[in-house]
Amino acid sequence: MRFVIVTGMSGAGKSTALRTLEDIGYFCVDNLPVQLIENFVDIAKDSENKLDNIAVGIDIRNGDALGELADILANLRKEYFSYEILFLDASEKELVKRYKETRRDHPLAHGQRINVGIVKEREKISFLRDIADYLIDTSSLLARELKNEIDKIFLVDKEYKNIIVTLMSFGYKYGIPRDTDMAFDVRFLPNPYYVPELRPCTGNETEVQDYVMNCDEAEVFLNKAEEMLEFLIPLYEEKEGKHQLVVSIGCTGGKHRSVTITNKLYERLKDSPYSVRVVHRDITKDKERGK
Repeated sequence: MRFVIVTGMSGAGKSTALRTLEDIGYFCVDNLPVQLIENFVDIAKDSENKLDNIAVGIDIRNGDALGELADILANLRKEYFSYEILFLDASEKELVKRYKETRRDHPLAHGQRINVGIVKEREKISFLRDIADYLIDTSSLLARELKNEIDKIFLVDKEYKNIIVTLMSFGYKYGIPRDTDMAFDVRFLPNPYYVPELRPCTGNETEVQDYVMNCDEAEVFLNKAEEMLEFLIPLYEEKEGKHQLVVSIGCTGGKHRSVTITNKLYERLKDSPYSVRVVHRDITKDKERGK
């Protein structure tokens, strides 16, 4: 039996996580009072109930009783009951934004600013974050991307590292992405912009990719970038404790060369233990501006 505790910050995506687990066959219970966890486990272990995969949502809604959870989990460990903790987190800025969009009050704000409630909540549940088996930072994830991450862990059973790497193409004329951790400049590569039949195309199309990659420098760059990221990503995760890493790859307009290289680098890294996603920030901006 696989027993998963889904927890984390309010607004970080716990409801989405539970729905995803339910869709892949988990028996899900949300907002289970912590005092009932051990009783629930006893019921779940009863072979007559035939509950193979179970997920319970536990969070700040338990109020002061949440403080009892550490002892309860310790008791389960003593009884050799195996469980996993999935912790969903997000930046304070993103959580505030989500609360404002839904016009909800934070359960710990009590009439004060949303930020106050978030700070209190983060402090109260920090012990769960520290012992979590899986930590997903949803600050920049769409709901479908969060679903994909959960599928990797609990459906595909893929080895999971607690860091999400975003490969982002961009155009220098639109500015370097503010959340960039490292940036590569690929303006040294052949530019399809100057080929009339390729100008309206993008780096998502084979003709543009073939043009950009038709030089030794492109392959050499990819080899070196791949090698560097395979070296750096574990260090960012283990030494810096980062859970989000944004690698930005730029050309002039963010439409041809940077898109091509971002896609090619993704193909090389997609099967690594790390979650890798692609974002083409500026791919449509020239078209939107009539260029």
